[in-house]
Amino acid sequence: MLYEEREKRILQQLQLQSTVRVSQLSQLLQVSVDTVRRDLKAMEQKGLIRCLRGGASLPESRMSLSNFKGRELIHEEEKRGAARKALAYIKEGDIIAMNSGTTNTVLAQEMLEVKEPVTVVTNNLAAANILMQNGAIRLILIGGMLDAPEQSTYGAVCEQEFARYFPDVCFLSINAVNYQDGFTDFRMHEIPVIQRLASISRQVVAVMDSSKLGKRSKVKVLEPDQVDLLVMESQAPPEVRERYEKAGFRIAE
Repeated sequence: MLYEEREKRILQQLQLQSTVRVSQLSQLLQVSVDTVRRDLKAMEQKGLIRCLRGGASLPESRMSLSNFKGRELIHEEEKRGAARKALAYIKEGDIIAMNSGTTNTVLAQEMLEVKEPVTVVTNNLAAANILMQNGAIRLILIGGMLDAPEQSTYGAVCEQEFARYFPDVCFLSINAVNYQDGFTDFRMHEIPVIQRLASISRQVVAVMDSSKLGKRSKVKVLEPDQVDLLVMESQAPPEVRERYEKAGFRIAE
């Protein structure tokens, strides 16, 4: 892996976490600890990061819209795998809606590779902060009340602004799903946003890591037939897929 690619991956990790450790980056990048230290020093000299003892963080000027301070990021690699599969459902000229959540923030990182001109409408401030780096993407940031820990907007203004658009596809980051309860979430502010996007979008795609399969969160958000496709990083076992499909779910291959 060349330095430029390692630099990109390090910045992606820092957009998801407040700090990263040298040992963590060494494992992620599959290079030596000494190589990581040299990379971090070079990035600090360019003003991209701030070196700490044993790791690094983003400079204060770049941190406000980058990290999810309210909860720990888990299953990052699984989220990335699901996000990469979701890219297959983006077409040139699409209007794409994205809600808040760490999975959609990881998806935004993967969308930096999108070359076709598309429009993204989102209330996800962390995702917007990433997507502005891709000149092929026309970015529309939805206003409203600020949820600082979730790095998102919500409320009546947010829902009304989303309702002005008719997205070709919406990518939904949702907390849990099981074949009995459907899609559920714990973010009370975000639930009306998810429901609004599902009602106005031509294609509704839930992007979730497989750890959320079979789980139930606090509040019911969507029924299975309100989501066109569930995209995860790995294929569900045949018996699980059959159980979910009988309940009205469609799971991507």
